[in-house]
Amino acid sequence: MQRFIVLLFVISFFGNCKSAQKTQTVTTSNSLEVPDYSNINNWAAHPWKYDPSDSLSKALRKNYHPDSTVDIFFLHPTSYLDKSMPFGYNAPVNDAVLNKKTDGTSILYQASIFNEAGRVFAPRYRQANYYAYFPTDTAAALAAFNTAYEDLRAAFEYYLQHYNNGRPIVIASHSQGSTHAKRLIKEFFDGKPLQSQLVAAYLVGMPIEPDYFTNIPACTSPSQTGCVCSWRTFKEGHTDTFIQKEKFTAIVTNPLTWDASKPEVSRKENKGSVLLKFNKLPPCVASAQVHDGVLWTVKPHFFGNIFYTNPNYHIADYNLYYLSVRQNVQQRINAFLKK
Repeated sequence: MQRFIVLLFVISFFGNCKSAQKTQTVTTSNSLEVPDYSNINNWAAHPWKYDPSDSLSKALRKNYHPDSTVDIFFLHPTSYLDKSMPFGYNAPVNDAVLNKKTDGTSILYQASIFNEAGRVFAPRYRQANYYAYFPTDTAAALAAFNTAYEDLRAAFEYYLQHYNNGRPIVIASHSQGSTHAKRLIKEFFDGKPLQSQLVAAYLVGMPIEPDYFTNIPACTSPSQTGCVCSWRTFKEGHTDTFIQKEKFTAIVTNPLTWDASKPEVSRKENKGSVLLKFNKLPPCVASAQVHDGVLWTVKPHFFGNIFYTNPNYHIADYNLYYLSVRQNVQQRINAFLKK
């Protein structure tokens, strides 16, 4: 029960996004060098080492058939959450405590979704602090995000030069990772030769403007390729104030139907979610309904959900639809390879 309460606290932290009050003077780490991506330690997930992205839920082990035909480039979300910003606006890539947090959360619970579909690459980067999204110093916050993107850009270029060898690519990301992933796709794929290698992009947890890409559409069917999927999950009936302030209706993909003509489906169609216990894939946990730029679900069904009152399910965007995403990426890869 203690671990369960801790999980609820973490989820609540992500959901209650309020502006941070300036408590100290901080600096960015723009002066630090871009990480050396020839060093495998600067990758949270990499095919040449065993890492949490290789983990399999017990229910999936009997029919596990990994493929190396396709590569997944995964951009992890923020794990640098300390409001006091002990490293300044950007975290280093070699802090053992922070890396353990990253690996034991997003790499295990999110990147592992893709470990059967292809080879998973997830670079460490000088991630911006969580509170850079709610800055008292806008210039410093923007510089922090640029620093983070500089690293991911370098990692992707290194990946292209040394690992890709013409393989199809899936881009997957969450939260801060999606902030950078859409920029990465815009720079490297949108209207560029590399677009022909894009199987699909899963840019989850952040708003993606419907006109952000010039040549890459939103995914509207389960087998469509060369397109973008995105969603942000809230309890049915809830819309946060920051959503109401958005001047566009963000792309929303239903992660159970994957079909724009089927925007709503009950939780009975959800074959498996990953919650606190990674080895279990309980079915029927969450429904999915596309609604005005966000995804709604009935309150997730799991033991102890009575204690969870936060209507923002940001941290569980992938977890609630774990098996569905796992199956869909394979569906899109199969369609891509048949072309």
